[in-house]
Amino acid sequence: MSIPSQSLQLFSLEGKVAVVTGGTGVLGGAIARGLAGAGAKVGILGRRHERAAQVADGIRTAGGTAIPLPADVLVKPQLSAAREAILAEWGRVDLLVNVAGGNMPNATVFGELTFFDLTQEAFDQVVQLNLVGTLLPSQVFGQAMAQRRQGAIVNISSMAAQRPLTRVIGYGAAKSAVDNFTRWLAVELASKYGEGLRVNAIAPGFFVGEQNRDFLYNADGTLTARGRQIVDHTPMGRFGEPEELVGTVIWLCSDASRFVTGVVVPVDGGFSAYSGV
Repeated sequence: MSIPSQSLQLFSLEGKVAVVTGGTGVLGGAIARGLAGAGAKVGILGRRHERAAQVADGIRTAGGTAIPLPADVLVKPQLSAAREAILAEWGRVDLLVNVAGGNMPNATVFGELTFFDLTQEAFDQVVQLNLVGTLLPSQVFGQAMAQRRQGAIVNISSMAAQRPLTRVIGYGAAKSAVDNFTRWLAVELASKYGEGLRVNAIAPGFFVGEQNRDFLYNADGTLTARGRQIVDHTPMGRFGEPEELVGTVIWLCSDASRFVTGVVVPVDGGFSAYSGV
């Protein structure tokens, strides 16, 4: 075997079993398809069965292996049922990618809503979705990994955690907590269950999804003022494409990163490196 092929084999996920929360969304769907393309069997976890089934069907049509796992990331009994379903189907869980999350309008200080008008309910909701919605799947699916002393968890953070952004107070606070949780859990699992368990995160820059499209683009396809401001502060001069997260996810899930744990990797077109000057 040649050296190049040996190196590429490090990135293979052949035979691995993965769960992707938020797998019905734009980013989650792209990541799920990427994992399947690298050889993993993928459980598509989402609240709506029909959407999870649609993503799974698309992966199978493309030659991959996938099943839908209908569950809410904030309802632990549903997550436990999803874990039992995937164990019954494939007998193990090797990988968990926590994509479920997002911002909420009521937790965003914008327009007539000021910091002093922000309600505790709105703040709690966005923290629950992003932080607790990462913690609970990590508990449920991570337990199956801990029993085998082998596995990798990849969380999805945000640039809002590393570089405080105007408006997104609740989301930024929640994603900052995800960063801290990622590092804490990396130490906890490696210390108690061995070097075979790893936890890392990705901090995406600005990607266009269902939740933020109207903030970034006008109806005529031109950039909003907010969208222009973001692009101007991104050295690559554009938004990211969902598929551009896949390579980093595969790296963090594969043996290519087997000595990497407790890190948060920016995938942001240089946004975090640019001071604006």
